[in-house]
Order: sequence, then C-alpha cells, then structure tokens
Amino acid sequence: MTTATMSKIRPLGDRVVVKVLKQEQTSGGIYLPDTAQEKPQMGEVIAVGPGKMDDDGDRLPMDVKTGERVIFAKYSGTEVKLDGAEYLLLAEKDILGIIE
Repeated sequence: MTTATMSKIRPLGDRVVVKVLKQEQTSGGIYLPDTAQEKPQMGEVIAVGPGKMDDDGDRLPMDVKTGERVIFAKYSGTEVKLDGAEYLLLAEKDILGIIE
C-alpha cells in the first residue's frame, strides 16, 4: 500500500479514484475482524480523470461521475492511503457497474 502525502489526488487519463466502502457487519448483524473480511468491492467515486485518448487524438468521455457508488473488480487497482482513509486508483475498465 502506498502512503500519499498530498491532500488531493487528480487521476490522469481514464483513471478513477474510489473511496473504499468497507462492510464491517454481516447481514446477520455479526461484526467480523479485518482478517476475516473479504476484500471490498464497492466504493464511492471521489475523482475522475479527463478520459482516454482515442487513435485520432480525441478524448473519450468517462462513463462514471464523481459521487456515484460503484462495484469494481476484486483485485484491481492500486491501494492508496491518504489522511487515514483508503482509496483505490482504478482504470475505468476495472469498474464493473454503477449502483443506482
């Protein structure tokens, strides 16, 4: 895990910064210790890059927006710890869906 010392992360290209949403309690009300929990797969989009460039040099728009809750691939992205919170820096292709 990387520890960032800056106060903001500005993703480049088709990258997205997601704040990881941890589930500390099971649906039955049982609290699990960190060692027994699965790797989280849901998060809130904190920042979105400008988009990927296509072969003609045009920028492709991003499908996700800041504030949306998303589901991402289980072992994707780079973990970053910033001001005590955990974030993932993901490529847009690693986001599987938007929770509506």
